[in-house]
Amino acid sequence: MKSLRFVLFAVLMAIAAVAFAQSDPHKMEALKTAAPKSEAQTSFDAIKTLAGEWEAMKKQMGGGDMAPLHLSMRVTSRGNVLVHEFQEAGTPLDATKYDHPVTMLYVDTEADRLTLVHYCDAGNRPRMSGKLSPDGKTLEFEFVDLSGSNKHGHMYHAVFTIIDANHHTEDWTFMLPGDKPFHGHIDLQRTK
Repeated sequence: MKSLRFVLFAVLMAIAAVAFAQSDPHKMEALKTAAPKSEAQTSFDAIKTLAGEWEAMKKQMGGGDMAPLHLSMRVTSRGNVLVHEFQEAGTPLDATKYDHPVTMLYVDTEADRLTLVHYCDAGNRPRMSGKLSPDGKTLEFEFVDLSGSNKHGHMYHAVFTIIDANHHTEDWTFMLPGDKPFHGHIDLQRTK
């Protein structure tokens, strides 16, 4: 009886080995014929290259210089989200006393678009859709919709320009009440 069990076990193992061996070529073939990346995924891959720590070389809002900023960008959620967090440079991480806007970027696979959601200090969450320029250096985000109050205005437009691996700029447009745009330009240098 033990020998019959051993033979049965050996036969099952052989069948499993053959099935596994046959499945490997199919997996390799599937990898070779994978669909090309969508425009949204290509755009997301470009912006993920900015992951790291950044300091504002110069920040201008509405034509005047402002306090220096620190920017942290990190990829999370198994590579599916880029978290973008501004903080006034040299201040403690205390969102009750200091501005600390957080922006999430991800590919909305249902709509096949690069999506930006800005969790604003104004208490709302504008959503924007982004596209990569043909040269692969600029990501421009257009307003889609807004969640939350618009009492104090909302972020309306954003442009990320990749100068090189250690230098990028960000241009943000905040729409004040009465639809008056307020522009901010931030020149950032990588620190890590």
